[in-house]
Amino acid sequence: MPDDIKKDVNLSSVPITSMLKRNEIKLLVVEDDRFLRELLVGKLKREGFTVVEAFNGEEAINQIRAEHPHLILLDLVLPGVDGFGVLAAMKDATELKTPTIVLSNLGSREDIDKAMTLGAKEFMVKAHHTPQEILERVKKVLEERYLQQ
Repeated sequence: MPDDIKKDVNLSSVPITSMLKRNEIKLLVVEDDRFLRELLVGKLKREGFTVVEAFNGEEAINQIRAEHPHLILLDLVLPGVDGFGVLAAMKDATELKTPTIVLSNLGSREDIDKAMTLGAKEFMVKAHHTPQEILERVKKVLEERYLQQ
């Protein structure tokens, strides 16, 4: 994580719940399905997250550079640059390294292995998880990444 982001919000010293009350944790939701994106964004905002959205992979890469999110929820099947392309770009560029949860309807062993090899922290099949379960996984990954340093 770039030093300027660490200065903005030091998650390692403050519990996630108190940071959420102050809207200090920024997430990027990358999802081309408008209904699902709005569902997730609404749920996350109600929990206190600041949420940035992207519809496709190219927009996601631009948002990562511009917004420096603390965590990304990433679909794999996207118009243009797909989620694997986003993960590859993140793996290759230091300024793009951000904990990422892949949230996709792809779920073959090959897709999961490829995503994890490219740097995803978690892989969730959309159809198998409720928005509440996704929220809980987001909090878990944030706590592991920022509170366990």
